[in-house]
Amino acid sequence: MIIADTHVLIDFLRGNGDSAKRIAIEIETRSFGTTVITAFEIRAGARTARQKSAVDTLLDAMNILPFGPEEARIAAEVRQQVESQGKPIRMAECMIAAICIANNSVLITRNLEAFERVTGLRLTGI
Repeated sequence: MIIADTHVLIDFLRGNGDSAKRIAIEIETRSFGTTVITAFEIRAGARTARQKSAVDTLLDAMNILPFGPEEARIAAEVRQQVESQGKPIRMAECMIAAICIANNSVLITRNLEAFERVTGLRLTGI
């Protein structure tokens, strides 16, 4: 499964370039999703009724992967791994990476700089 991160979904919602085109194609495959962390982040950023409706429509069209005990264990390992390299990433990024790893999914992101630090995470960029 391909999992979209927050930046990519925001690009889609704003109709920005290649990200928007790629996400539109991926949504049609139905083997496309996001994480509960990303769902939280884009819902928290929606301010107007129109934005909230667009976010709800988008998320309703996607699989949303949960964050549970196994993902928490992996996220802690990810956090320790990137911190040991002296290049920490945000906690939300650790959690998103963990969900992808636990589900053997590929993360589609514009934030390769942060996510490429995570050992075992499969990535594709836009």
